[in-house]
Amino acid sequence: MLAQQELMELYRSLEDQPTLSVYVDGDQHDPAARSAWRTRLEGEVNRVRDALDGGDEVAFEAAWERVWKEFRDYEEGFLPGAGMAAFATADRLVHVARFPVAPPTLVRWEQGLRAAPYVRVLKQDRPVVVSLTDRERARLFRYKDADLHELPSLVADTAMGDLGEASVTKRGGRSSGRRGETATDQAQRILEVSADRLLAHVAQRLEEEAGAEGFLVLGGTQETIAKVHGNLSRHMAERTVHRASLHLEMPLPEVRSAVRAAASELTETLQEKLVDQVFDQARSGGKGALGREATIQALRERRVDTLLLSRDFVSSDPDLADRCVGTAFAQGAGVEEVGGAQGARLTHEAEGVAARLRFRIRSENGQEH
Repeated sequence: MLAQQELMELYRSLEDQPTLSVYVDGDQHDPAARSAWRTRLEGEVNRVRDALDGGDEVAFEAAWERVWKEFRDYEEGFLPGAGMAAFATADRLVHVARFPVAPPTLVRWEQGLRAAPYVRVLKQDRPVVVSLTDRERARLFRYKDADLHELPSLVADTAMGDLGEASVTKRGGRSSGRRGETATDQAQRILEVSADRLLAHVAQRLEEEAGAEGFLVLGGTQETIAKVHGNLSRHMAERTVHRASLHLEMPLPEVRSAVRAAASELTETLQEKLVDQVFDQARSGGKGALGREATIQALRERRVDTLLLSRDFVSSDPDLADRCVGTAFAQGAGVEEVGGAQGARLTHEAEGVAARLRFRIRSENGQEH
């Protein structure tokens, strides 16, 4: 599956080429309807065929043959994952992806690829990195594309030798060498320093694994969660949730279930902040645009930093949604499809589309718009 930057680059590379875009909803579980996806796909393909004329037919059939080869092995059964996408031109298969969430079934033969349905699954590409910690050990996990992978654990360096024996040999008593400090005190101090180093290293590894777009889930004891959080950068601290219910010896299936729920929560929180920011900026005359007219104008003027589309808008007006996504990609803007309560807010208060802007334009009379 492509990341957003990769999708953007692929979109740009195909802008001037007739391209077949195929999305298939394969999220089926009833054995009696295991090949229903194929019936829906064939209906979409035939609809496109009926609209073709002239030389397009030969190019379309060549592209379709390349795509169908990727689906043929599954024609009597279920698709792998919840769905698939494939892009092809007459002379090459460009990209095939399996999706952990279902896209709508759709077939388009047009200049450039159809990108808007792909945006829905982009959030699955954001890694969620998990740590389960105590003062001596940390288990790390990476969740991406609905798959949980355990990373190498980190262990505190608690080696301190035989402190009791060393202190007796050197000083003839229980002192460890620091005035008023016993061997027990020294051992405790070394353990605390070791734990602090471990948790600082955990925070560093989490940020490395998550990158700029990832999320973090911190589990373990309340003390170690707080210390890991305290070592994070401000950017990552804002993309983090705490889960003290996740403990160090938790089985992998339980971790997967908890992380899946946390990932949804983090995505909703991120989208809520983004929607709030855009609405506040737009209504105060700042760097925000609400509604179709204002957002399309900003896209034309190449002022968009992040385009927001409600799921309802993408479903109800797919052609306009795709033009918006394509124009956003052409100027290097990010795109976020918003569902749930924030998606409904976009639909009802902004006609399903809004944007965070890079800048506003100052008119000749000094007014910004």
